[in-house]
Amino acid sequence: MLTITGNSQKDHRNQPKVLKVIEEQMRQGENSIIGVMVESNIREGNQKPAKGLEGCEKGVSITDACIDWETTEVSMRSLAQAVRDRRARTANGKN
Repeated sequence: MLTITGNSQKDHRNQPKVLKVIEEQMRQGENSIIGVMVESNIREGNQKPAKGLEGCEKGVSITDACIDWETTEVSMRSLAQAVRDRRARTANGKN
């Protein structure tokens, strides 16, 4: 399992770039990758929690900065295709 946060230099905006590298590795037949952990929320970024959470924007993390939902969806669909490509490659005896 790869944690994307550490591999993205703790910058949530780098997560999609890291996922693209992982996708390419999987398409090339890398079998040691079995999962990823992505920091994701409805909206991008993070915020400092206000007293009692009043004043916090809904859908924005109060802990680690996150990629937004749309970016998450695109990234996960692309990653899923990489998994399918890897499975097809394995089924064809290429790795």
